[in-house]
Order: sequence, then structure tokens, then C-alpha cells
Amino acid sequence: MKTLRMKFATDEGKTFTISLNYAREDLTATEVETAMEAMLDGEFFAEGLAGIDGADLVDRTVTVLI
Repeated sequence: MKTLRMKFATDEGKTFTISLNYAREDLTATEVETAMEAMLDGEFFAEGLAGIDGADLVDRTVTVLI
């Protein structure tokens, strides 16, 4: 399972992170940046977001032991 982590800078100089599970494996940087810009423009969050701080795809592998 891949998780998309989108990181935003806040007005207070902190980082605000949104994690979305089951991200598509073929996501492009352009698609993610466009989505993040739409979130900034839409003012969806109560926290004052100042800009994009980065994004990454996290791939986790779980090995069942018992």
C-alpha cells in the first residue's frame, strides 16, 4: 500500500501534513502539486496554510510473523 503525504507550511511556521492511504502508484508531481494548490485556494482547513512544503509517496511492507 502506498500512502501520499502532502506537507504544507502554516502561517505560524509549522508543518501541516495530510496522509492519504491507497494512493495510485503512477501519481505524478504535477498531479500532486495541482491538488495541493487547489486545497490552498479552497481554504478547506481551519489552520492557516501558507504554502506547499513538499510531498512524498511512502511504501510500507508488512511481514506477518505469527
